[in-house]
Amino acid sequence: MRISGRWLAALAVLLQLTVTGAVQAQDKWVSLFDGKTLDGWEKVGSDKSNWAVADGAIQGSGDPSMLVCTKGPYRNFRYRAEIKINDKGNSGLYFRTTRKPGFTDGYEAQIDSTHTDPIRTGSIYGMNHVYKRLVEPDAWFTYDLEVRDDIWRGRPMTRIRVTVDGNELYEYLDFDLTFKEGHFAFQQHDPGSRVSIRKVEVMELPEKK
Repeated sequence: MRISGRWLAALAVLLQLTVTGAVQAQDKWVSLFDGKTLDGWEKVGSDKSNWAVADGAIQGSGDPSMLVCTKGPYRNFRYRAEIKINDKGNSGLYFRTTRKPGFTDGYEAQIDSTHTDPIRTGSIYGMNHVYKRLVEPDAWFTYDLEVRDDIWRGRPMTRIRVTVDGNELYEYLDFDLTFKEGHFAFQQHDPGSRVSIRKVEVMELPEKK
């Protein structure tokens, strides 16, 4: 079968549009951590808590504190990060939190593989709990959260979709609209915990009409 020059030109345009669309989609992700410094992040809590950058990752240790992203606030978004927690360690990935948060300010995606607290990674703390160990301690995994305000059967609510290492666990519907918008933060839970974080990215989502 002969293919005319016109068809080849049309195919080239289609391929270009496909590639351009893919690049634009990738460009929506915004990095919140440069891999070298804590620029754009602020510690809140004990002076004996330590947050530093080593080997391209944020590392938290010491007494309880929070490391808060100064960018924002954010409302509707996808948010992802690669995380590692030590054996018996405990941490949390916070979203829609304040600039000066305590441990109960904002939604918390639990980071916990073997801590004495049985609520494991994949949980939204205090709302929807996972008790099965999904990731091993001292191993990198990817947390991916999608958070969006929506309406279900005439009722306003917040959808929180939780994915760990590419496996979607559930979508939690918060009809209490507990936290409206806010910042991102990481928790240093206790002196025995050591958390590492890298590749922190956000993609803002349009409000649903």
